[in-house]
Amino acid sequence: MSDRSHLIFAGKPFQFDAERDAEFEFLVKRYPTRESMILPALWLTQEQEGWVPAEAIAYIADRIGTFASQVYEAATFYTMYNLHPVGRNHICICRTLSCWLRGKQEIVDYLANEIGIRPGEITEDGRFSLEEVECLGHCGTAPVVQINGEFHENMDVEKLKQLLTGLR
Repeated sequence: MSDRSHLIFAGKPFQFDAERDAEFEFLVKRYPTRESMILPALWLTQEQEGWVPAEAIAYIADRIGTFASQVYEAATFYTMYNLHPVGRNHICICRTLSCWLRGKQEIVDYLANEIGIRPGEITEDGRFSLEEVECLGHCGTAPVVQINGEFHENMDVEKLKQLLTGLR
């Protein structure tokens, strides 16, 4: 690993904390090639920071021994990686056909009125962010909403009101 101390994130070089560094070292031994570690390393970064900053992409590329562009390609292909800061409660709504037909737009409209954000936005207090994502894989129980990684199926405005009450 080369010295990447010139990569500055929030006034300090980006690096994994001790827990995630140990997890990285454990996982890297289990994968057939170091490049196979791109997705797990992105996930470790997001666990640590809440999102994946550009400095972390360069750091991961350096740790793995590949190009930052290859790490960036993976990070932008999957909607599970946040390339910008998100709210403490990150709400993802599936935008594909099954969810659309079963009322997804009502949920988006309710959130716009209730908490004042549209997809791609964060509330001023940083409490909530909203994102429309590709298929979350719950088409039979659409519409589906994912909040902080937890899935909520057969969602409607009344159920969402209850969820938001618990998050405030």
